[in-house]
This record gives sequence, C-alpha cells and structure tokens, in this order.
Amino acid sequence: MTGRVDGKIALITGGAQGLGEASARMLAKEGARVAITDVNIEGARKIADSINAAHKGAAIALQHDVTREEQWVHALAQTHKAFGGLHVLVNNAGISAGSDVEATSFEDWKRVHEVDVDSVFLGCKFAIPMMAETVKATGLGGSIVNISSISGIIAGHNMAAYNSAKAAVRHLSKSVALHCARKSYRIRSNSVHPVFIATPILDPLVQRFGKEEAYAKLARQVPLGQIGEPDDIAYAVLYLASDESKFVTGAELKVDGGISAM
Repeated sequence: MTGRVDGKIALITGGAQGLGEASARMLAKEGARVAITDVNIEGARKIADSINAAHKGAAIALQHDVTREEQWVHALAQTHKAFGGLHVLVNNAGISAGSDVEATSFEDWKRVHEVDVDSVFLGCKFAIPMMAETVKATGLGGSIVNISSISGIIAGHNMAAYNSAKAAVRHLSKSVALHCARKSYRIRSNSVHPVFIATPILDPLVQRFGKEEAYAKLARQVPLGQIGEPDDIAYAVLYLASDESKFVTGAELKVDGGISAM
C-alpha cells in the first residue's frame, strides 16, 4: 500500500514544534518528502533527523524567517534543490500577542499580523509558481493549507490582534483558492481552524495555572470536554494535502471540538 500523499513534496513553516512538527511527521509517514522550516534551525534539524531515522531521506531542515521575502525565495530554492519541486505548502508559523484593542500596543499589533498574515501572503505568492510547475510535471495535485484558528471565526474581547490576523488568513485562503482555480493550476487552497491544542502556544497559561488546571479551564469551554492534540490538526492537514480532497478549495475546516456550533 502507498501512503496518502505518496510522491508529494511539502514545505511546512514553523515545523520545529507543535502543529508544524505533527504535520511534518504525519505527511512523511504517509509518503511525502518534507522541508521543515523554522527560525529555530536546531529544533527543525532535530525533527528532520527524527523523521529521517524512520523514513530515510524524507526530510530536510531550513532556517526560515517567514516575514522576509528573500528567505522565502531561499527556502523554496533549497526545497527544489533537495526534492525537485513542491506540491504542498503548509503555512503554519504563527504567534499570539496583545490583549484587548485598547491595551494592545501598535508594535504587538504589527508583529502579530506580520508573522500570522504577511507570512501566508509571501508563502503563497512565491510558492504558487513552483507548485504549478511541479503539478504540471508530475500530475499530482497541489494544495495550500493555511493554519488559521477558531479565533479567526469566533472573536474574543482580549484577542484583538490575533482575531484580526487569523480572520485575514481565512479570507486570504479563499482569494488564493479562486485565483488558482481561475488559472487552472490544479492547486487548491484551504484554511484549518483549531481550537485549544496541547502545544507550546498554551505555555503562558500553563505557567500561570499549572498544566492540569490550565487544560481543564480550556476544556470547559469546548463541547467535547477536552482540548485537542497536535495529531488532530495533522490529520486535517493530511486530508487537505492529499488528493482525497481534490474537490475541496476555498473552504475552512474547523477542528474545534464543537465550540463554533454553540
């Protein structure tokens, strides 16, 4: 049996930990070769080495500041050099900062949008031409998977910058989907919207309350009564990266334990 993304080449930003790490491991397990990019190059190398121990030659690690155009150009060139192209782009890198609209500094506002939205724009802008060429050459479909958040759909009083940025990712994904469809690139674009997931992004709350209490506080807000695990999102990424979702584009996939249904 072949894997669900057998033969595909993927680039995953923010791959040194959390959702990026889980997605890289999942895609490699299912047959893809993966470029793991992160500002934390040592962390990215650790994940790549671990993947290669199980799937020889399946992963490379690249240092990558997703807010800088020239580093996107370099990361894509290195991916092409190592693997010969690109089918799947997972825009996962992101941060959370700021508070309510009055308390959030302009510096925090700009930084959150730079990392969470500008990076997605740059990734799509520079990756699409390479993806279109790779899709044409290999016959395998292309897919852009943008990691947004349920916070991009449901607002919070104390998350002004994060709400704005993640909502922008959702709508940008739709614009990209329509552009690629109009150009007949065979590249789809979708967004994924997690609720609370057990990753380092929850560390500030864990440090404040302790892991058990912090997770319990968050779980009480979720209809299913628990927070998510990284693989819950990695499976969503896998589905959207695979040709199983070949008729899915411009959509948002909520992986939120039911919170958006309330």
